[in-house]
Amino acid sequence: MSAAPGLFVTFEGGEGAGKSTQIRLLAEALRARGFTVLTTREPGGSKGAEAVRHVLLSGAAEPYGIRMEAALFAAARSDHVEQVIRPALSAGTIVLCDRFMDSSRVYQGITGNLEPAFVEALERVAINGVVPDCTVIFDLPAAVGLERARRRAAGLDANEAPDRFEKEELETHEKRREAFLDIAEREPLRCRVIDAARPQEAVAAEVLAIVEPLLPVGAHGHPERVS
Repeated sequence: MSAAPGLFVTFEGGEGAGKSTQIRLLAEALRARGFTVLTTREPGGSKGAEAVRHVLLSGAAEPYGIRMEAALFAAARSDHVEQVIRPALSAGTIVLCDRFMDSSRVYQGITGNLEPAFVEALERVAINGVVPDCTVIFDLPAAVGLERARRRAAGLDANEAPDRFEKEELETHEKRREAFLDIAEREPLRCRVIDAARPQEAVAAEVLAIVEPLLPVGAHGHPERVS
């Protein structure tokens, strides 16, 4: 796993699964207990990776093919890991990341039809040994998630178009849902699946219950204040 004093938790799932909201709620709960928490996202999270984010989500890289997209995701992830995630973990911070390596396995590997060896090689270079201590996978029927994502976009900007991935066919999104579940089945020690169709409060309580046993503890068995 991350092999650092901090804790690295990643959040995965399809479009509209509620990852961003749940990361915010978990961060608030952990900060209230005195932990130092960093919330971040992919693609992005560091200065270099944010520059790549627009290229990827706007679809500007799409004409160059899925291999180029995968390479750009890997480059962004490498910068994110080395400039933000690894230093934060070394400092004892709890890092909560919206998407990480599993998204590349699913989006570029499974539905992008890239050969596993290529995806694995990119992943190995990009993460450079930084593996999540825990990955929470938000499971939701693709049709429900897409409708949520579209309502969210409309609420933010009535003229905002779906991004590079939201605009794809329902069948593709459902295939990604199954791929995330397959990853969870193969790696049960790292991955936990949550039913994201339930009320926000119920999901948040389960997320906290999953993360709580992994939190650093002080000498007296209570969470250690690291602010």
